[in-house]
Amino acid sequence: MKIRVAKRVLDGNDQQARRNIDRLAELKLAAVNVLASPGAGKTCLIAALLKRFPPGLSVGVIEGDVAGRIDTDKILALGFPATQINTGGGCHLDATMIAKAVDSLGVKGPGCLFIENIGNLICPAQFDLGEGLRVVVASVPEGDDKPLKYPGVFASADAVVLNKIDLLGHVEFKTDSFVAGVRTLSPDAPIFNVSCRTGQGLDAVMEWLLNRPSLRFQ
Repeated sequence: MKIRVAKRVLDGNDQQARRNIDRLAELKLAAVNVLASPGAGKTCLIAALLKRFPPGLSVGVIEGDVAGRIDTDKILALGFPATQINTGGGCHLDATMIAKAVDSLGVKGPGCLFIENIGNLICPAQFDLGEGLRVVVASVPEGDDKPLKYPGVFASADAVVLNKIDLLGHVEFKTDSFVAGVRTLSPDAPIFNVSCRTGQGLDAVMEWLLNRPSLRFQ
């Protein structure tokens, strides 16, 4: 019974995700689902990329949290449109939540919609939101073993961002082991070494993003 119920939930989510794809295409928005553990730097990465978008492209952010709106207020304070989803205890966003948030946000493209998922490396990987790209953020203080401990989310990544590289040498982290773990699961996904604090590596992420076919609406 539990397996059948879970299958029905995922089937229903996938149907809504396909509708989201059509809706986002109508709006000329490329959706980027950003996944990570709590504290890895999802909001800092999104904020840094928003500041680097060229004129002529619209941007917006859907912030997912169990409770509160701290990250949404940070994005709004920077002058970018954002809307909040609170799951009230749920460990992931789903496609229906995104459909409602897209309407609430009111952003039209051509441009990019960032979705900051719940801080979790397990549940969010199972739910298609209708996004065009998945970016998985890891950070140096978390350790180099995350790809092997959480293979599902890294296997689904279109790109992996290793944040807080300014802490290399201050905490134990084997870069070669991290890269090997990612490559085992996602051989073709680019890996970007960045520091959202110093700005190192962020221009490379922006260049990659702007060259995705889904962003070429203009």
